[in-house]
Amino acid sequence: MSWDCIRRVGKTTLIQKAIEVLQSSGLPVDGFYTQEVRQEGRRIGFDVVTLSGAQGPLSRVGSQPLPGKPECRVGQYVVNLDSFEQLALPVLRNAGSSCGPKHRVCIIDEIGKMELFSQPFIQAVRQTLSTPGVIVVGTIPVPKGKPLALVEEIRKRRDVKVFNVTRENRNSLLPDIVAVVQSSRT
Repeated sequence: MSWDCIRRVGKTTLIQKAIEVLQSSGLPVDGFYTQEVRQEGRRIGFDVVTLSGAQGPLSRVGSQPLPGKPECRVGQYVVNLDSFEQLALPVLRNAGSSCGPKHRVCIIDEIGKMELFSQPFIQAVRQTLSTPGVIVVGTIPVPKGKPLALVEEIRKRRDVKVFNVTRENRNSLLPDIVAVVQSSRT
């Protein structure tokens, strides 16, 4: 399952609320979300935060890529692929393994331009989506400009329910998302 989002509508807050409700219902939940990093009121980048509490940079404004690494840039943000992969890939590989509880939830916030610079991430997302018993709650961007291949692949899957998150509906979607996750367990 995934849902569309547009910028600054509260999708990470919605993800965090969904995590709380799903965990309190007894479902095993793992994954990661992205969090804005602000300095003096100005957004300077994004961090990846795993549900186990690990945190590291996903991107920063105007930072330079690590020596010997290709520059991965989305607008003003330079993506730190090493940091992202060190945090996100173990979570996805764990969720996509056949070990563990029969039904479990994997949070992927988000599957967007920055994250899609990572080929191992793309492979891990596909594996996770194909693992029986794993229910993915993720965020994908609203289509605009050049389509992102993995995002369109996810959007077209028969086993995916897409919610379009807006400022107007963000506070009322939580029960619907939880209901879809709960019904996916059967």
